[in-house]
Amino acid sequence: MSKLLTRRYFDQIKAMLGKEPEKPREISPAAQKIHFYKKNNRDEIAELKHRRAHEKPSHTWRNRRWATLIFANLLFVFSYWLDIQVLEGALTASRFVGFHMADLNSALQVMLAHKHIITNLLIGTATVLLLWALLGGRTFCSWVCPYHLVAEWAEKIHLYLAKKKLVSDQPIDRRLRTVFWIVFAALAVVTGYTVFEAISPTGILSRALIYGAGLSLLWVLALLVFEVFFSRRAWCRYACPIGLTYGVVGIISPVRIKYRLEGCFHEGDCRKVCLVPHVLDTVIKGRAVEPEVPLGPDCTRCGLCVDACPTGSLSFDIKGLSRLL
Repeated sequence: MSKLLTRRYFDQIKAMLGKEPEKPREISPAAQKIHFYKKNNRDEIAELKHRRAHEKPSHTWRNRRWATLIFANLLFVFSYWLDIQVLEGALTASRFVGFHMADLNSALQVMLAHKHIITNLLIGTATVLLLWALLGGRTFCSWVCPYHLVAEWAEKIHLYLAKKKLVSDQPIDRRLRTVFWIVFAALAVVTGYTVFEAISPTGILSRALIYGAGLSLLWVLALLVFEVFFSRRAWCRYACPIGLTYGVVGIISPVRIKYRLEGCFHEGDCRKVCLVPHVLDTVIKGRAVEPEVPLGPDCTRCGLCVDACPTGSLSFDIKGLSRLL
């Protein structure tokens, strides 16, 4: 990885913690050449953008993700109700055909609350850590988390109302998520209780699907109402400590989405559909520091930007594998 990409990657980590992206201070000669060409061929770019605007976006990756997410959560349900013991427990802690698994954020909260490392919990955490380190940490959010799915459906209502000018999106400072992570960790230490697990919509929905609905679903409903009428995808974007935990894990992941500057006409469709548009800061005209730039660890690998990109400038990539093929 070049020095420019290394610097850019650290900037992306800072963005994950809440810092707003900045214009790059230095751009490689190869990327400068592409930027210069586009600047001097604006008419051609404008014509291509107009042509692309009439193309229908694909939903290939969205459909694959929805199918995977629904299947994973229904496997918990069927394992419990049919007593087939394939995937026991819930998303916070489970056992898959005998292998113990524990949600990373939940395990951290438990160990902070008990103030010591629990061996059995550590084993289950190691399994999950390895899995999401390979797949990309925040892949958990978009491919497994049940709240992500219902919030994505609620987002469609928000966008419809916004189009009718009945609501508007109220952005919140993204640093709040880091603050919440610290606050809930501190509460676990001070109270000896996993406070966050009591309000986590991920855990609430997972347990409700498996064991039946409870009053805690009213909290989930309140979050969805807030997101529909006040702030688009507020919980996942600005509050959820789980996303930050898995984002940190995703720093070392070989699975990522890669941006290729040369084919991009900067339509901006990708940023419109992205849950975390700050990871796509590099697609803004003049900001790519190299001809190819991997997106940062806060990317959920949901594939919406890949589906939305009319030129194929965004695609899934496995680090190192493309060089072997």
